[in-house]
Amino acid sequence: MAVKLQPLPFSLGALEPHISAATLELHHGQHEAGYVQRVNRLVADSPLAQASLDEIVAAARKLENRPLYNSAAQAWNHAFYWGSLSPRGGARPHGAVAELIDRDFGRYELFVDKLQQAATNQFGSGWAWVVLQADRLEVITTSNADLPAAGQTPLLVIDVWEHAYYLDYQHRRAAYVAGVIERLLNWEMANQRLLDAGNGVHARSTAPSQPVHARSAF
Repeated sequence: MAVKLQPLPFSLGALEPHISAATLELHHGQHEAGYVQRVNRLVADSPLAQASLDEIVAAARKLENRPLYNSAAQAWNHAFYWGSLSPRGGARPHGAVAELIDRDFGRYELFVDKLQQAATNQFGSGWAWVVLQADRLEVITTSNADLPAAGQTPLLVIDVWEHAYYLDYQHRRAAYVAGVIERLLNWEMANQRLLDAGNGVHARSTAPSQPVHARSAF
């Protein structure tokens, strides 16, 4: 099997009351698991049968194989999303990422407003990302399964597909997003990814041809 569903980095109830155990069980155990299963079916008996998820995403993008890319990128995005959350997360950032936020957004409150607006106003399904691009922090969104572009190093992501929040919040996406930002964002992961990308606040995006798998940031 090329890709395996990795366990969550926290217990099912660890993110309550902001994300319920029922939502996590559905989201991880069915939605993400479904993407992983489809990836394995699509690469079976092919040269990618024993490839890593990173390699499959890169190959699917290069080959413009959209069915494979959609499933592989969604598996990758979900793994990265779990790393972006922590029961001990939220509150104000610290370390290198805090310095970059102050430098590139003016102050933390302006950063929060931009991330909140990006995630809440993303039309349809997709993702709101905090990325490093050309030595600067940026807030971007991607639709459906799409990943950040080459040259953008993802630091954190918020899933805004309806299955990420509908059981807990129904149509109130803004309330879900606020809870994630204020209580769950994993600033430790963001700082570790900045360190991996370069030298602290001066980290550079190396524009890799394939993404660094999210699990390496845990």
